[in-house]
Amino acid sequence: MSSNNKGLLEKFLDVVERLGNKLPDPAILFFFLLLIIWVLSAVLSPFSFDVEHPLTGESLTVINLLTGAQLAHFLANMTHTFMSFAPLGVVLLAMLGVGAAEHSGYINAGLKYMLGVTPKMLLTPMLIMVAIVSHTAADAGYVLVIPLGGVIFYAAGRHPLAGIAAAFAGVSGGFSANFVPSGIDPLLMGFTQTAAQIYEPAMQINPLNNYFFTAISSILIISVGWWITDRIVEPRLARIDVDGDQEDMPEVQNLNSREKRAFWIATIAMLAGIIALVVWTIPEASAMRSPEGEITAFDAPIMQSIVPLIFLLFVIPGVLYGFLSGTFKNSKDAVGSMSKAMGSMSYYIVMAFFCALFIDAFARSNIGTLLAVTGAEFLQSLSMPGALTIVGIILLTAVVNLLVGSASAKWALISPIFVPMLMGIGISPDLTQAAYRVGDSVSNIITPLLPYFPLVVVYCQRYVKNTGIGTLVSMMLPYFFIFLITWTIFLLVYWGIGIPLGFQSSYTFP
Repeated sequence: MSSNNKGLLEKFLDVVERLGNKLPDPAILFFFLLLIIWVLSAVLSPFSFDVEHPLTGESLTVINLLTGAQLAHFLANMTHTFMSFAPLGVVLLAMLGVGAAEHSGYINAGLKYMLGVTPKMLLTPMLIMVAIVSHTAADAGYVLVIPLGGVIFYAAGRHPLAGIAAAFAGVSGGFSANFVPSGIDPLLMGFTQTAAQIYEPAMQINPLNNYFFTAISSILIISVGWWITDRIVEPRLARIDVDGDQEDMPEVQNLNSREKRAFWIATIAMLAGIIALVVWTIPEASAMRSPEGEITAFDAPIMQSIVPLIFLLFVIPGVLYGFLSGTFKNSKDAVGSMSKAMGSMSYYIVMAFFCALFIDAFARSNIGTLLAVTGAEFLQSLSMPGALTIVGIILLTAVVNLLVGSASAKWALISPIFVPMLMGIGISPDLTQAAYRVGDSVSNIITPLLPYFPLVVVYCQRYVKNTGIGTLVSMMLPYFFIFLITWTIFLLVYWGIGIPLGFQSSYTFP
């Protein structure tokens, strides 16, 4: 890239950062968005849009949220809306365990060992790889890997925000890339199969119909993310001073003999727990498997227990290390480490409250659903060639992702249109789902409506106090654009070569 191009990119990202940082605090932003949805729902509710819900067949209408009945429902259900906000429980439970491991010094000790054996130049790809694998643990990557990215980079003498950006890119931007099957595979397949059966009632689809593509995509995301981090993001961050509270920063000091002994005993305990879990899960009749005996099925207890397991697998070695190393003197110290972790989450809890209210209103008003379905029907009306249609699906999904955050919710809405439509022009449900997964991943990292987006801002503020939404968006835009372009091209080339997408998959129908 020429210096002139670099200058233009710098100017563009600076403008994005300035404009974004002029936005209100995320909590207030979600409050304003809630008010906007209320007003829009009242304005749009009298109109008929002649759009049917693809699942129920019912006509979609905007619900006026400013009626007396809807406002009463809002007040009566406010507590339930907040407490049932999905990311809240995931974040708090995982952070209890991570907090014990962090404040006892266990995580810091592990990082010191890791930094001792990992060359500085390989920290970025290693971090992105760990972030990608974390998809197996549902949303735990947001509360575990992303903050560790900042810790690792800071301890290595690199800019911590670059580590957070690289981890965020792997966890969220590369959401559909993974070496290891996860619960999202059978979840999406279920919607794909239902949609395909609209066109072909006997259609059956393998839950791992995209596994080969997502596994090989991991190599692409690691490589491209490495280049973006080291060549674009981190050099630009060099002008931003790290001004966070020093007592909250990880210290890089050599471990003494007591700490080394405590670390290895705690690590062995954690590994023993993992082995015990594997042994428990292996039998086909294991209670950790689904009723059909599957491990990766969405309803398998092992997949639904990921966050509690993370809590246990961190709190046990964390507490062990604390007592063995002398960090913890008594039980109050152990509980205090968890209290510190919850204290650092207070700002996120406030933002989560307003975010939960906004997302609930957006869903109840039907505005998000109407926008998603209308966009999908517009793409259908264009009747483009196969390759252009695949590109269109990726782009439309990336845009819809800014409006509807849940991967399963989006696919439930648009798969009944996309899948049968493309089957009609000879494109298999497997390929359509793969295109959807690319579009669903790349725009996660630039939308403040992502439930975990405010949490990433909090992680950044630990190191740079005045970090705002604009700072994070400007950091992640290079990942978005380059991931979008390279991953789309990769899918088209992958398709052209004819490499299988996954188990029992195809590119054409029939």
